[in-house]
Amino acid sequence: MTNHELVDAHRPWAGLIGYSRAVRIGNIIEVGGTTATLEDGTVVAPGDAYAQAMHVFEVVVSAIRQLGGDVVDIIRTRVYFTDIGDWEKVGRAHGHMFGAVLPASTFVEVSRLLLPDLMIEVEATAIVQEREALNG
Repeated sequence: MTNHELVDAHRPWAGLIGYSRAVRIGNIIEVGGTTATLEDGTVVAPGDAYAQAMHVFEVVVSAIRQLGGDVVDIIRTRVYFTDIGDWEKVGRAHGHMFGAVLPASTFVEVSRLLLPDLMIEVEATAIVQEREALNG
């Protein structure tokens, strides 16, 4: 796996499941299912879809930045809801974070997520573009 760059998920279940938060190969970054949890597994903002979404989007963008990308490189997001009725709250957070980028996006309702208080899970894809040197 020498061609892979990884971002550790830093969650209690990551080792058991065997996954990374994000993987970069070449100029492609894939961010795996990301939920509103802290490193110890505590759920962030139970019952608050907007707050969970903002937390998740910040974790996703952070992972992409750790692998040399940025928000402008995000071309796709996938949002899984336990209640699609929260789409406007999560959509507002999505627009706040990605409105200038306008990635392709999918919103899908699922029956449940890993922990009962989780309301959304997000995946993202980024393609890192070369940027001109600022002082160049």
